[in-house]
Parts: sequence; C-alpha cells; structure tokens
Amino acid sequence: MGGYYLAVDIGASSGRHMLGYLRDGKMQLEEIYRFENGMKDKDGSLVWDTEHLFSEIKAGMKKCTELQKIPESMSIDTWAVDYVLLDQEDQALGSTYGYRDHRTLGMDERVYQLIPEGELYARTGIQKQCFNTIYQLMADKTQRPEALKKAKTFLMLPDYFQFLLTGCKVSEYTNGTSTQLVSPVTKQWDRELIRLLGYPEEMFLPLKMPGTVVGDLTGAVAEEVGFNCKVVLCGSHDTASAVMAVPRAEGDALYISSGTWSLMGVELPEADCRPVSRQANFTNEGGYDYRFRYLKNIMGLWMIQSIRHELGDSYSFAQLCDMAMAAGDFPSRVKANDACFLAPKNMTEEIRAYCGRTGQKIPETTGELACVVYRSLADCYGETVGEIEANTGKEYGAVSIIGGGANAAYLNQLTANATGKTVYAGPTEATAIGNIMAQIIGAGELNGLAQARKCVYESFEIKEYRPQPIHSYQKGSFQNA
Repeated sequence: MGGYYLAVDIGASSGRHMLGYLRDGKMQLEEIYRFENGMKDKDGSLVWDTEHLFSEIKAGMKKCTELQKIPESMSIDTWAVDYVLLDQEDQALGSTYGYRDHRTLGMDERVYQLIPEGELYARTGIQKQCFNTIYQLMADKTQRPEALKKAKTFLMLPDYFQFLLTGCKVSEYTNGTSTQLVSPVTKQWDRELIRLLGYPEEMFLPLKMPGTVVGDLTGAVAEEVGFNCKVVLCGSHDTASAVMAVPRAEGDALYISSGTWSLMGVELPEADCRPVSRQANFTNEGGYDYRFRYLKNIMGLWMIQSIRHELGDSYSFAQLCDMAMAAGDFPSRVKANDACFLAPKNMTEEIRAYCGRTGQKIPETTGELACVVYRSLADCYGETVGEIEANTGKEYGAVSIIGGGANAAYLNQLTANATGKTVYAGPTEATAIGNIMAQIIGAGELNGLAQARKCVYESFEIKEYRPQPIHSYQKGSFQNA
C-alpha cells in the first residue's frame, strides 16, 4: 500500500476531507470529515466566512491525527471565480464576496467599454457569466477602489487557504483560467488585458500547474493539527479535478460534472475561441496537463437543491426523483439556464412564475416541480450535446456523468434519452478523486493521466444507462420566458 493523500474538497454547500491511497493497483477512498458551508448575508451582501472555513480545514486535518493516518501530502479545491485580496502585510482586505452576490450587476458593460465582448472572448475563450472574476474586480474598482489600490496579492480561494497553511503564496492555473484574465495561448495572465482594465498588475502571481509543491505546513499549523506534510496543487477549480476523474483513458467522452452546477463538455488540446463558441456560450477552462475543458455551465442540481431546502429538507434526493417519476407526464418545461434561476428568493415560486408567464401548466405538487426541473435539465443536456458536436465536428458515443449527480438514476436515464447516447454514471466523489490523482501522479505512484483514469475505472462502480423510448418524454419542449 502506498501512502495516504488528503483531499480537502470544499463546495458551495458543504466540504469534506477524503483520504485516498492505492492498494493492489486500485484507489481507495475514506471520508473522514464533513462540514457545512454556505454564503452569509453581511450588511446586504453575500460573503464567505473564510475564518470558519479555515477552521474546518484544520479540524478535518486533526482527524488524520486521531485516526493515525498521516498524509504524505494534501491539497484543496473549491468552486471557481471567488478570491481574496491581501495587503502588504498579507492581511485580507474586506469581505470575501460570494459569486451569487449582486454587486456585479452592470459591471459587464463597464468592462465592455474598455474591451468589446467579442474581443474579450477571442483573447480568453471564457464563457460570460455575470459573476466571473473579471466583473467582480470591476465591482471592486467601482465600489471599493481603496481596497483594490491597497491590494498586493490576488489569491483564488484554494490558493488563499493553502497560503494560510504554508505561508507560501502560489497561484494555480486551472482556477486562474476561470477569472477570464488568462491567455489560452501563453497559459499565463493576460497582463496587457489586466492593464487595460485598470487592475493592479503586480498582484497577480505566475500560474503554476497541478502537481506543484506549495510548501510544508507552518510550524504553528503543524503543531495545531498534530503532523506536518507537503501541500501540493491539485486542479484547484473543483471541476478541473472532477474532469480528471472521468474514467475513460482516451478522454474522448462527453462529460457532465454534475453537482450544484452541471458542467457539460469535452476535452480539447487547444482552446476554441471562435465566435460560434462565444455565441453558444461555451467556455475554454484550463485543465490538467494544459488540456482545455470546452464546456458550458448549466444551472444543474442547484434548482432541485433549492426546492428541497424550501421544503425543510424533509425529502431525500432519491425521494424527489421518485416523485418526479410519478409525475412523469407533466408537460411544462423551463429554460434551465435562465438568469432568473441563479439566485431567486424562492425557487419554487420562480419556477411556477416562469411556467405562468410562458403559458404553461403551473406545477403544484412537489413531484410536478421536480419533474419540471429534471426534464428541463435533460432537455438542456440534449441541446448542449448537439452544440458540442456541431462546433467540434465530431460525434461522441457516450456521456460520462461524474459527481453527486451520478446518483440521480432518474435524471441519468432522462439524459440518455435526451442525448441518444449511453450514459456512464460515476464516480460520485470525482472531485476528491481528481484532487488525489494529481497528488499521486506528482508523487510518482501513477504514471500520468491515462494510467490514473484507467485506475479510476477499475476502482469505482460505474453504472450504465442506455437510451430508452419513453412515451411521456417530450424533448425540447421548454419555453422561453
């Protein structure tokens, strides 16, 4: 058996510490700690409690000591786009805003006054999302200019937490690309663009690849958690780590990283920054080994998560799938990626309002609501497959679904039906697995990405769903509001 590797995988709603190791050529996973997360309302703004999150990171590390399973290395991944600004004393400047905060409203137009939208996409290849870092920084420039002027270091959230662990400031490539400020040609910050936008150029550190050693734990942290180990960069954008775990060695499958967001795409050797990709709202995010994740951000399970929360979390996701199946002939659909579903005050009422203003039957029961969500998502997946195949000029034979959504058997079957392709679902803990893969490859226990993906396929259960004709299924029936 090889050594232990610790993945700290922090999502928008929860975080977990996973220990991974190789035994007889297969990867083993053990969850040792889990904690809640979520944006906090602070003076009318949505922010992250970074102090709490760092405390939870250390609490999970202490579990390693309690279990006497000391990792050789560890790495942290989180969602993309959010960041911390440090002053010359390495202190955080102000609140750490969450991507669902409304401070970026209108910031896209301010950016486009300096660089046209089409030119921006041609330079970066990154999909427009109102919460992208480029627009958040414009909000800083507009709404809190003094903080931006004082900023000496820009760190994405995983980089920030790893700085707190080690005292070393390192910026990771895959997450850096989500800022919409990185060149897909040089694979580094587009400093000309940064200067054009009026952001402090000196605060952006050179981008480093997954596998890079950040450093050892500081003496204080090591004493607190009970051990020392190396901190190593993974694909710190959680989707980058998740896509590493797609269990197809050749990397030629469509994938959906299915969680709060559904990230659907393929791997490409070069970014596709053509106008046709921009018009279809595809992004070219950096991946492991400088592969490009050509994908579209789709609202994903956020919609059903929100409905479940509005019901007091009284139903499991499996129960919601069963209730949706029972309401299978319910005819209404929504456009899953409509901006109205990004951060509504009440998801249930937003879906009902959407159906009402588009002249559709309004869902009343929980099963009808769930049916609308799942079938609308499947429709969106089917349309996205068509766009990917048209833009790449290649037909793909299968869809790999990784992440928590791989457990949603009902949605997986709908996806097979909507895309006309075989769906392979699993592994569910793809992000943590990808995080650990980067560490294991870096340690030399696995020889590159292809071998690591083969290891994943042989180590975890992968379920298969073939397209089936279902009489009640109406593809492409959603309405625009």
